[in-house]
Amino acid sequence: MALHVPKAPGFASMLKDGARTFSGLEEAVYRNIGACKEFATSVRSAYGPNGMNKMIINHIEKQFVTSDAGTIMRELDVEHPAAKLMIEASQMQEAEAGDGTNFVVVFCGALLEMAEELLRLGVTSSDITEGYEKALTKTLEILPTLTCHEIKDYRSLVPVRNAIRATVMSKQLGNEDFLADLIAKACISIMPEKTTFNVDNIRVCKILGSGLQMSEVVPGMVFKRFVEGEVTSATKAKIALYSCPVDIIQTETKGTVLIKSADELKNFSQGEENLLEAQIKAIVDTGATVIVSGGKFGDMALHYMNKYGLMAVRLNSKFDLRRLSKAVNGTVLPRLTPPSTEELGYCDNVYVHELGDTSVTIFKSEGTESRIATVVIRGSTDNYMDDIERVIDDGVNTFKGLTRDGRFLPGAGAVEIELAAQLAEYADTLPGLEQYAVRKFATALEFFPKALAENSGVNATEVVHQLYLAHKEGKKTQGFDLESEQPATVDVTTKNIFDLYTTKYWGLKYAVGAACTILKVDEIIMAKRAGGPKPRGAGPGSDDES
Repeated sequence: MALHVPKAPGFASMLKDGARTFSGLEEAVYRNIGACKEFATSVRSAYGPNGMNKMIINHIEKQFVTSDAGTIMRELDVEHPAAKLMIEASQMQEAEAGDGTNFVVVFCGALLEMAEELLRLGVTSSDITEGYEKALTKTLEILPTLTCHEIKDYRSLVPVRNAIRATVMSKQLGNEDFLADLIAKACISIMPEKTTFNVDNIRVCKILGSGLQMSEVVPGMVFKRFVEGEVTSATKAKIALYSCPVDIIQTETKGTVLIKSADELKNFSQGEENLLEAQIKAIVDTGATVIVSGGKFGDMALHYMNKYGLMAVRLNSKFDLRRLSKAVNGTVLPRLTPPSTEELGYCDNVYVHELGDTSVTIFKSEGTESRIATVVIRGSTDNYMDDIERVIDDGVNTFKGLTRDGRFLPGAGAVEIELAAQLAEYADTLPGLEQYAVRKFATALEFFPKALAENSGVNATEVVHQLYLAHKEGKKTQGFDLESEQPATVDVTTKNIFDLYTTKYWGLKYAVGAACTILKVDEIIMAKRAGGPKPRGAGPGSDDES
């Protein structure tokens, strides 16, 4: 008879063997804060134009070299539950604003670092979270008063380019003017008159070779594929789109054909060929000059297409087929039937072009309003082009944000220092313990100019001191001067360094929300077995025991 070992009192007595609980400040709160601080510190060094790259090799051995916090967090498999909360807040920022992911993580980490100091002084978690929420409310009141720039006409190239410039600069210092110009041209060219701007309508095609300066915007779509047949170009093309293979049609039901002689076999094959030729001829008679298919092209079908001068393009992705149908205003047909006039798409130019040693098929719209634009990126390595693609994604999201709300705040740490100065004054008016939390909230905002300075190799304390002096004199648009080798400030409006208002607004909300959620946790209960699940059929206690 086995000796009965009594379980420890508390949660352990209710849960399975191997369950663990951590409670109180030392075991739960400080442990969570420590994990979040570690993660925020590692991401902080990637903040700003001079931020360092991280090399990440994910679970399928794919390598990433980037300073984009969104990509870093997406590819890292973070286990810690508190750090996961912070990452989820950052992912919400990505979904809401498309940029500012690093801002959320750095600020959330800074708030938790400040909270740890208060907890060690004896301030309770509830007082800290209450203070942080009051500080956030006050911050969101102050924020609209700090706007320094607004775009009302988002179809004008120069203002849009200047607004996007800072977003691009934070990832690609030195190439910001060229890339901002490229993104602005692409976005404005497809901006619809009535409906809202759709981020998905800006496509990216990465072609290895040459240099970044050879990148261009193509109104229409570009595919890294060669055509299937012999015809390689079509002007003023009418396009038939099919999601099925262009080949001899297979019957839906299985049947058996009994052939008794060679003549019958020849006639059967002849009949199939004649039927396919009749189908291709019927498509040609509708006026179509290009056939695009999501399936394969049969050899016999290609023979007849070449005979009738039809251009054949195959797309492997059903999403690309759907986007192309939108770009050429055509309908994707599920069967090889002749399209009606309404179902045919139209494109000014369809042709094969060679970039480096890569053949591409281009569907180009010469008209004033194209539905889709493609940015063709050139570069020396795949990693470099991936990073450029992330920059374009951030720039396009910034453009989408400014079409909704065209207000901009001063960048380069100017808005954070102004908020910190005003919050410090606000803290003096509060009577309770929350004032300490509000003051720490203001200190946490200083982490951004400090991070910019540290990543640029400049004395951070001196930079913050100079910024406070400038803001005390009423110069609210003074930010950290990146180009100066000494600690210095600059009027960001003269350098076109702007942060989108909505990005900052949501970034502050998500960071404070995540920090307060983590601080309110006072107990961690891990109900799973310490050794992980046993394999099935692994003796007593296994999962398949009834």
